[in-house]
Amino acid sequence: MKKEECGLFGIYGHPEAARMTYFGLYALQHRGQESAGIVTWDGQGIREQRGMGLVHDVFQEHHLSRQLKGDVAVGHVRYATTGASLLRNAQPFRVMYKGMHMALAHNGNLVNTAELREELENQGTIFQTSMDSEVIMHLVAKHMNGGTPEEAVTKACSRIKGAFALLFLINRKLIAVRDPWGIRPLALGRVGDAYVLASETCAFDLIEAEHLRDLEPGEMLVIEDGRMTTLPCIEPAARQSACIFELIYFARPDSLVFGHDTYSTRKTMGQILARESPVEADFVMPFPDSGVYAAVGYSQQSGLPFEACMIRNHYVGRTFIQPTQDMRDFSVRMKLNPVRSMIKGKRVIIVEDSIVRGTTIRTRVKQLRELGAREIHMRVSCPPIRYPCFYGIDFSSKGELIAANHSVADIGRYLGLDSLHFITLGGLLKAVRGPENFCLACFNGDYPVPPGSLAGKD
Repeated sequence: MKKEECGLFGIYGHPEAARMTYFGLYALQHRGQESAGIVTWDGQGIREQRGMGLVHDVFQEHHLSRQLKGDVAVGHVRYATTGASLLRNAQPFRVMYKGMHMALAHNGNLVNTAELREELENQGTIFQTSMDSEVIMHLVAKHMNGGTPEEAVTKACSRIKGAFALLFLINRKLIAVRDPWGIRPLALGRVGDAYVLASETCAFDLIEAEHLRDLEPGEMLVIEDGRMTTLPCIEPAARQSACIFELIYFARPDSLVFGHDTYSTRKTMGQILARESPVEADFVMPFPDSGVYAAVGYSQQSGLPFEACMIRNHYVGRTFIQPTQDMRDFSVRMKLNPVRSMIKGKRVIIVEDSIVRGTTIRTRVKQLRELGAREIHMRVSCPPIRYPCFYGIDFSSKGELIAANHSVADIGRYLGLDSLHFITLGGLLKAVRGPENFCLACFNGDYPVPPGSLAGKD
């Protein structure tokens, strides 16, 4: 099971900044369900509320109406890729330095955290958390002497390597930065006279904000006193490397990401799958919510009916957080329940968005066999994941990736399938515009940013 990245939301110049951020984080909840936080600037200092759990659990009405005052806010939803699952690692991360109130929300993962942390600790820096995001904040503080916040952020960003979309609240300034490779998305919008920033445009739709554009790789936006300034922060990389997994899995289907309509892109992947690997069957089905839109595309291209033969219970917790495999298997059964009358004696094509470890899918396929499915074929709308990701997606080691250690035929046998086909890398790239601008490292091991000391982490 994949852990999502984090979700960012920021707003400047709105009288209900905290409430708008709450709604923005609600729309981005799919990107992180471990912790949530909001900070606001009230004219004198930064106010905050952070907690473990979902957005609606962390924030109550009194937080939004009384505690989190101010017309500037930054919010964050998190899954831990660097740093333990603890409240002290929840973001936005807040500090005070020489009279400057500062908070940071970060989506992504740095690859040179260990080196920078050791350097800072040797200089006397004391860390409160295990997050790579705290390294960024200490670098900003280090360069704050005698300079502006913009200069300090620029110098800090010149030292860090990896994936990062950053939102800083430094006193009344809201500063946004995107990494020079463009790995992580960050979009700019406007609602009334207020500027908004978010990881995905679905957050804009909920608050009826207009999507203006995406931040460019290496760009810095500074918003203060209602004015927005664009500044060069980092020289854009010669090779842009947007994370293609945003389009395959992470982004909500109603979002525009990297200039792509996510829904249509996933449907196109399914259509390409149907052309690459047709098979005689009675119908096409997904395991909700994975692969739904690729399954629609497969169905339309193949002419086979689309059937929703697995019904999702939306009130069951996520499968990968259960402490034992037996409990995970039980949770899988609780989460999806088959429509029995549709399965018996049928030839079924399941369309999935990806296979990482394979354990959850194996349990579901076994359940379909037990219900009498005559044939089960699987089509996957991304190529085999053979390499770990160091940029904020929890493909942490080759040992956990089933495709890194087994052939496609072996995977099919392990999952109990009659046939298995992954979309080819060429097929996947046909589904996107500017295919040369995407990071494909989890498929081919070609890392745009060298992983450094993390390279041996398998």
